Amino acid sequence: ASIGKAERHIERKNRNYENRNVDLSRTPLNIHFKDCDDLTYQAHLDKLVEQGAISLRGLKKDAKLFDEMIFDVNSAYFEKKGGYEYAKRFYEEAYRFAEEEYGTENIVSAVMHADELNTALTEQLGHPVYHYHLHVVALPVVDKEIRWSKRCKDPALVGTIKEVVHQISHSKKWASQKVIDETGHPQMVKSYSLLQDRFFHHMRDAGYDGFDRGERGSTAEHLAVTEYKVKQEQERLAQIQDATETAKAEAKEYTTKAADARAKAQKAQEQLNAAAPKLKNMENLARRYTNNAERVLPPSGTLESGKAYRERKAIPVFQKLITVLRGLFHEYLDLKEQFNRLNRSYHMAMNKITTLENAFDRVNREKHELASEVENYNTLRRGYGTETIEAEVRRIRDQEATQKRHRQVNRNRFEMDSR
Repeated sequence: ASIGKAERHIERKNRNYENRNVDLSRTPLNIHFKDCDDLTYQAHLDKLVEQGAISLRGLKKDAKLFDEMIFDVNSAYFEKKGGYEYAKRFYEEAYRFAEEEYGTENIVSAVMHADELNTALTEQLGHPVYHYHLHVVALPVVDKEIRWSKRCKDPALVGTIKEVVHQISHSKKWASQKVIDETGHPQMVKSYSLLQDRFFHHMRDAGYDGFDRGERGSTAEHLAVTEYKVKQEQERLAQIQDATETAKAEAKEYTTKAADARAKAQKAQEQLNAAAPKLKNMENLARRYTNNAERVLPPSGTLESGKAYRERKAIPVFQKLITVLRGLFHEYLDLKEQFNRLNRSYHMAMNKITTLENAFDRVNREKHELASEVENYNTLRRGYGTETIEAEVRRIRDQEATQKRHRQVNRNRFEMDSR
């Protein structure tokens, strides 16, 4: 009864999705390895039944007619291996495995989704990362042998095979199997576990590696999509909170360092400003000595010339002052650069805090919205499990009673006509 809902999701026939990460602008990138043309899944099944390719004989009204297999590997695996192009090759091989399991003629649809964003990995890596996975919808067909009964007129045929029917039977297709364990003792193993073993070895044999098989015998609960999203968002929320606290600590550290660098740069600036007039005076003095060297005379009573006196007394003092002042100037430039570098780091940390706080608020809102959806979902599920089911049971019983009365009336009429 729910195949229509599954079809709308798999074939992207909806306009809105419970999964908020579906990006419909990327839907054209989804890959169909098989589809049922313009038919719906149910219409495709009806066509096969009408053609006699498969049989629904003897099935209950609530029997499972369709199987859905979802092939999936962690998104980081494809991100490391080459992204979209690698995922296409990987899931094309996975589809071949599905053909081996069901038979190509029994597969209704096989489509790789490339339009679902992996939010957590996207935020972690800083660029869009998509959750590539493969949906395969198939019919669980088994070969059922129909044998001649004792009412057969030819005794030689009794018990022999009359015909082989391609019967839909989910329970027989996926019945538990007896296998021999490592100690040599037989034990019953769920067919799904063996299915995962076969898939794992198939992909490894085809040359794909770098991933592990799922945990054997896991009792992890399968969550509804909405419940799973709430759990995922809660985990992401905790990660963002931790990252925000770390960023705040880094920003505080940068603030302290920037203030210290600012004080040192200010002190160097003051020293430079105080020394600047002396530098200017010394430059003027040097220029005067250089241009008018012949006018600078040594003290009376000495044998030195004016040039020798200038070189011995004035210029060394000038050069020493120049060296000191230049050292102060370079120290100032170094401190200023240190201050600018720390200031940039401080602003980067503050921007990171703002981004994380915005992400925190957004995820928190989404978490509350999803939690509300889960509550509505659980309310509906609880309601469906009590009054609705009882009403449905009464309706079916009344319908069966009415049909039984009609059959009795028709039988009585037939008997009257016969008399």
